[in-house]
Amino acid sequence: MPLARFATARALFETYPEIAQKIRAGPTDQPAIDFARSVMSSGGLPDAVTYCAYLLPRREAVWWACSSARMLSVEIVQDGAAGLLAAEAWVYEPDDQHRQAALVIGSNGDRGHPSTWLALAAGWSGGFRSSGTKKIPTPPYMTARAVRIAVLFCAAKLRGSQRSSGLEACIASGIKLAETGLN
Repeated sequence: MPLARFATARALFETYPEIAQKIRAGPTDQPAIDFARSVMSSGGLPDAVTYCAYLLPRREAVWWACSSARMLSVEIVQDGAAGLLAAEAWVYEPDDQHRQAALVIGSNGDRGHPSTWLALAAGWSGGFRSSGTKKIPTPPYMTARAVRIAVLFCAAKLRGSQRSSGLEACIASGIKLAETGLN
């Protein structure tokens, strides 16, 4: 059974209206996973990355972003290991202690580095955010936003055909994850 949270692309767009501002393709009644393949095959690789980030459940999305970062960037493993490792730790044990640890690393990290966004993706996967003295629930779209940024930051460091082939591999991996889930 597919893990995708949405039966159709339209259902995803209705749940996350902000996605309409982030990708060129409009919502259709096409099955959600087929829509991802269509966007990818039409050459809209950044759009397909965005769509996959919102398509996957939060834990799977963070795993996908970490795997994509490892696939796309040697730098992330060398220079940004703390954020990557914190995000992966949360995927392995998605409890509040690991989420909070990732949130601290992400909140204190360099927003220009993909590893920071990986940590934020895990850190924003649930729980609460502080706003002054109030605690407010973390909106469900925050993980998808951070996942999208992390993957696109990693891809931006690649050139031409490397970027295209790397993104295609990442998107294919995301689609497979939507179909099978984490094993």
